[in-house]
Amino acid sequence: MGRVLSSLLGVMLAAVSTAALAQGKPPLKLGGILDMSGLYADITGPGSETAAKMAAEDFGGEVLGRKIEILAADHLNKADLAANIARDMLDNQGVEMIYDVAASATALAAGEIAKARNKIVMYSGPGSIRLSNEACGPYTVHYVFDTYSQARVTGLAAVKQGLDSWFFITVDYAFGHDLEKDTANVVKKAGGKVLGEVLHPLNTSDFSSYLLQAQASKAKVIGLANAGGDTINTIKQAAEFGILKGGQKISPLLAFITDIDGVGLPTAQGLLVAGAFYWDLNDDTRAFSKRFMQRIGRPPTAAQAGVYSSVMHYLQAVKAAGTTDAAPVMKIMKETPINDMFTKNGHIREDGRMVHDMYLFEVKKPQESKGRWDDYKLLATIPGDEAFQPLSESRCPLVKK
Repeated sequence: MGRVLSSLLGVMLAAVSTAALAQGKPPLKLGGILDMSGLYADITGPGSETAAKMAAEDFGGEVLGRKIEILAADHLNKADLAANIARDMLDNQGVEMIYDVAASATALAAGEIAKARNKIVMYSGPGSIRLSNEACGPYTVHYVFDTYSQARVTGLAAVKQGLDSWFFITVDYAFGHDLEKDTANVVKKAGGKVLGEVLHPLNTSDFSSYLLQAQASKAKVIGLANAGGDTINTIKQAAEFGILKGGQKISPLLAFITDIDGVGLPTAQGLLVAGAFYWDLNDDTRAFSKRFMQRIGRPPTAAQAGVYSSVMHYLQAVKAAGTTDAAPVMKIMKETPINDMFTKNGHIREDGRMVHDMYLFEVKKPQESKGRWDDYKLLATIPGDEAFQPLSESRCPLVKK
């Protein structure tokens, strides 16, 4: 009897010791560097933080005996601030992975900090093609979209419809420059021509002078190489100026469901929109979006859905690797197909590009919509290998030629 009690006591002490050890482990911190209050806040912002928290909760709240902790900070759309936040997160706060990093200039800045420290960074909100080209790294992943895929899906579709002369209104920083360049290349290769372009500062309220130049060009398409609040303001003011009724088409080269809602279907109807995700695509997207809407009050953007998927993929790789060290975790992430509500059979290439299907949507007419957020008709599904830049054109030094 004494031996049995002694044995039971030993088992109980071992269990208590294991539990105490798990409680004593530091949390696994994932840090989001987001636009929480500016023109991209609806696209990423609090919604991206919520999506990351949902992924952590759905995973079980802990991994390798460590509680998962989701952090978020506002970069105010300033590249130097984004770099400082990344430095503080990685050097002082113990963050192991950075997620989202909305906007391209801020992503390029924060990415260099993560790269220097051999830490994983997974981009969802930024679009610059440079992130998987010149600025690529062994531990960087460009997850949701980029300027190449947006240009290829939207620009090619427009030219095929006979919309073959373009004028660009472009936001004056890395993302806008890359989006205009990539779209112009697609238009020209398809037999179209570019009649001109004008640059505007980030977060502009008055687009009148830019729109008048675009109108005077007589281009069939006015391509908007901007995003968020800038895209909303450009489209609204184009409608006020009668440009849409005058026969010219407006093509937002990067638009999210929140942008279309901000513009309204009476103005946005008929627009062609390229996207990586839509809440009403299938049962999986609807189920996730319903849970997201219960927290945020609106469906997720593609960037926010991508945050959920990327954080979940990362946590699964950490569990499989048995460590948070970047090299083995990244190896597993690249070897493991991604199958979830965001994509089916997605995969991460050697340049860090996550390849997945893209979609071409047309914005519904008001009479076609069943209610708020019922905004898109699916026109085409473009396989990832056709939508994204081929490795043969990559400028990433990691790509073996």
